[in-house]
Amino acid sequence: MSTSPDVPSTKQSYILTVDQNAAGQRLDNYLIREIRGVPRARLYRALRKGEVRVNKGRVRADYRLVMGDLVRIPPLHQLDPAAPASITRQQFEQIARQVVYEDENLLVIDKPSGLAVHGGSGLSFGLIECLRQIRPEERYLELVHRLDRDTSGLILIAKRAPILRELHRQLREKHVDKRYLALVAGNWPKTVRVVDAPLEKNILQSGERMVRVSREGKRAVTEFSVVERLRGATLIEARPITGRTHQIRVHALYTGFPLLGDDKYTDDRTADLARQLGLKRLFLHAASLQFSLPEGGDFSLRAPLGSSLEMILEKLRN
Repeated sequence: MSTSPDVPSTKQSYILTVDQNAAGQRLDNYLIREIRGVPRARLYRALRKGEVRVNKGRVRADYRLVMGDLVRIPPLHQLDPAAPASITRQQFEQIARQVVYEDENLLVIDKPSGLAVHGGSGLSFGLIECLRQIRPEERYLELVHRLDRDTSGLILIAKRAPILRELHRQLREKHVDKRYLALVAGNWPKTVRVVDAPLEKNILQSGERMVRVSREGKRAVTEFSVVERLRGATLIEARPITGRTHQIRVHALYTGFPLLGDDKYTDDRTADLARQLGLKRLFLHAASLQFSLPEGGDFSLRAPLGSSLEMILEKLRN
């Protein structure tokens, strides 16, 4: 990894040389990892204004770094007052318990509901920031993909840059099989097996991000199947073929069967049943992942539903 100061308090610019671990990474993500204690808004402003240069030229935040690139870091004195000094012992212990699999290439976590995968949007830290504090000896930890804050389940963290690039390639080419368990009110129709409806992001005046089905949106495809029919509800499996924001949640709403516990995309019937059951979170869980790695063979990973979701199912069964 490139050599950089722990806290960017210097009054002079300095140069970082991109090594093989950072090659292929987006510039903004590289800066976030390399420069600690500077707010993201300040970093993005420096990128927009051309204060950050690569090989003496202006570049965009999504520029993919190449080994040997010279990245000029300007003086960035503004430390983040909201940056946490450390995570709590309770958070440390919870995340340590959630490790599903680990080797020299990968770390797989069963993320709890309510924990964002990364800081931002008013959050001072997320899963990846917690992991970097818990494991300071790990020089490389990067999210392979993302989960909504309220979604629980399997998430991949790469421990080497080549593994991150390989898994990103597989995700783009749809070679990673991701399956989720979700609960809806009512009787999910047997005929609804595939939803192919384009999705468009909107930002409301409040700043809240919402997604809707729209002709102007990007293509989004989700496969659905019934796992178990219960009294007044259906446990379903969702397999997203594409990876759009809130895809499963919005496609379920589009079919007329929004997910239980979803406070963004819901209807009165679903909200009433969630209240009756005492459901306090989104019933959406990333239950399984299947993929292959040249260095590791075939992977088939699973994470069972948490106890709070299993209790909801038992209430419906009884």
